[in-house]
Amino acid sequence: MIMKLTCICNTASMDFFAADLTIELELPLAPTLLSAGFPSPAEDHLELKLDLNRALVRHPNATFYGRVKGSSMIDAGIEEGDILVIDKSLEPKDGDIAVCFLDGEFTVKRIAKREDGLYLVPANIDYKPVRIAEESEFQVWGIVTYVIHKTR
Repeated sequence: MIMKLTCICNTASMDFFAADLTIELELPLAPTLLSAGFPSPAEDHLELKLDLNRALVRHPNATFYGRVKGSSMIDAGIEEGDILVIDKSLEPKDGDIAVCFLDGEFTVKRIAKREDGLYLVPANIDYKPVRIAEESEFQVWGIVTYVIHKTR
């Protein structure tokens, strides 16, 4: 098992899971960078190892996983069912993709700081940016550091 996902919260927009870093699973790692262009000769054996927990989690006590529901971020490569690695210890910056709590609901959007205020911007033309009003209950819950999704 690469990551044990223990559901800690189920919402209409996302399921949240705690990271279990007690399990180590070293997977074979290709010894060279993989070309996305023309194929290169494959190695007969793989000697290097990669532990996905160590590779994906910088701050274990502040890292959670979330399973995406919805399609508002598809143009950023985030699709329904994808697993997000969310780091709650990172300070949000303009342009970050973040998990935010807005007026009682969680949402995944890109943060945009503009002259007239703070916006949560979707990556899908079917959705409009949301301006954060002063009276809104708003919190950046965590910053998305990795997206895990199936390609098939």
